[in-house]
Amino acid sequence: MKPRLRDLGDTALTLELGDRVDVALNARVIAARDALGMLPGITDVVPTYCSLTVHYDPAILSRDELAENLCRAAELTLFQGTSVGTLAARWQIPVLFGGEHGPDLATVARATGRSESSVVETLCGAELAVFMIGFMPGFPYLGELPEGLRLPRRTTPRSDVPPHSVAIAGAQAAIYPWPSPGGWHLLGQTPLRMFDLDQPERPALLAAGDTVRFAPIGKHEFADLAAAVDAGELPRAKFLAT
Repeated sequence: MKPRLRDLGDTALTLELGDRVDVALNARVIAARDALGMLPGITDVVPTYCSLTVHYDPAILSRDELAENLCRAAELTLFQGTSVGTLAARWQIPVLFGGEHGPDLATVARATGRSESSVVETLCGAELAVFMIGFMPGFPYLGELPEGLRLPRRTTPRSDVPPHSVAIAGAQAAIYPWPSPGGWHLLGQTPLRMFDLDQPERPALLAAGDTVRFAPIGKHEFADLAAAVDAGELPRAKFLAT
């Protein structure tokens, strides 16, 4: 698909690079974001699966200047590739799987013809891209899941998904930052906060372009980590993969 620019009101432009959920296409979006940089007058940059929306102050940055820079950024992704830039981070997210923390693990195991331990092992063996943050503050859409774990959403959504739940549906995984309705399959919970206002420079733990690996933990470690998070004694950098 040829890149397209769309006006979003008079203070934002959207660069569309495609129309599907795809790892390679999303990598182009992230690369375009990194190539664009933060020009004077840009107030926010919002990557999605296949587009990049840029909010700007027209008193500082003209629409035509921004459009020119967006088109140039899109071209650079074709000629320079889509390698992960300096903005990306690699995370290892601890998860307590199964039981009351992951009430759908057994159902997913039966539906995929696997054991529960195989479901966990397969999920934790995959490196997932953070496609975008959406739905609610800090909610990451992750993908793509290994083929053997892909299931449709639950036929009956839950009215109240517990916070920090790790869930899967289709080719994607997600982590619920807050209690909310949801129809994804719940496999476990992480003690980490996906959104934290005590981190004003980056309230959301994850950002589009990051990558995530899940790591299984036991009940005691989960409790210890949760207590440390609540006490503000657990730096985020501890969970950056080396």
